[in-house]
Amino acid sequence: MDTLSAIEQRRAIKHYDTTHRMSDDEVRRLLSLAMLSPTAFNIQNWRFVVVRDPKLRRQIRAVAWDQAQVTDASLLIVLCADLKAWERDPARYWRNAPQPVQDFLVPAIGQYYSGRDQVQRDEAMRSCGIAAQTIMLAAKAMGYDTCPMDGFDFDAVGQLINLPPDHVISMMIAVGKATKEAWPRGGQLDYDEVVMTDRF
Repeated sequence: MDTLSAIEQRRAIKHYDTTHRMSDDEVRRLLSLAMLSPTAFNIQNWRFVVVRDPKLRRQIRAVAWDQAQVTDASLLIVLCADLKAWERDPARYWRNAPQPVQDFLVPAIGQYYSGRDQVQRDEAMRSCGIAAQTIMLAAKAMGYDTCPMDGFDFDAVGQLINLPPDHVISMMIAVGKATKEAWPRGGQLDYDEVVMTDRF
């Protein structure tokens, strides 16, 4: 499937074939594609928790408004981010770059993020948002459907997955084989309401 078709056909699917299993190769392929998503300063701050344990999936469903896709989809991914990725050996993010690029960018990482907690959190959400869209489009191209989710108790899910204190959860994504089509699109805003030229 080409990219434009994947964008047009991707929908949030709620009903999944509970018997379908994604292969380990498919899961690895999907998340490897997600890892090609861009991040500021190439800090690659996303962390993907693939929830495989059926009991844990049921526990997460219980704190996610009992939404069936949590347990029924082939795959549940909790998209998290390491708020301190910027200070964890930042030279590794640019180890393959020419030396002048390394000399400029590696110190700039600390200068940009140090002491700026809100910037670190904003970057976490941006990075996970970009990666989430990559996952959803890649899954569609691989013949799967997805459902991005923020309807859950973030603190409770964090406890269930042992989220480190310097990490945050951005969202979850269910991935699998749909058993029902999505509802018709609820209503798209007019182009002219959304797109401005130069200024509001």
